[in-house]
Amino acid sequence: MALDRRAARPRVDYPPLRIMRFSGEALTEGIEEHTIQGVRVRVYNPAKTVADCFKYRNKIGLDVALEALRDCREQTKCSNDDLWRCVEICRMANVMRPYLEATL
Repeated sequence: MALDRRAARPRVDYPPLRIMRFSGEALTEGIEEHTIQGVRVRVYNPAKTVADCFKYRNKIGLDVALEALRDCREQTKCSNDDLWRCVEICRMANVMRPYLEATL
């Protein structure tokens, strides 16, 4: 779950949550609203999700980040421009550049 860096941690027992703190554009960029069973849910778009996977690759594993990039590219869920904009916002340009060039 992504929260503002100054927001209070939610007090829930289930499901177990891993809280990530963001601020500024890293928090607000790429949010889409979906309605699931009558509840409005705000989720990040595929481009922001891939950039975040690379940002937290040491926590979730590089294989997960690479698979997210591969799936996003194969299923054309985002454009190259959208992906690159999110990569720059998350400050992952130097990390992701070799992987993006290899998949072009």
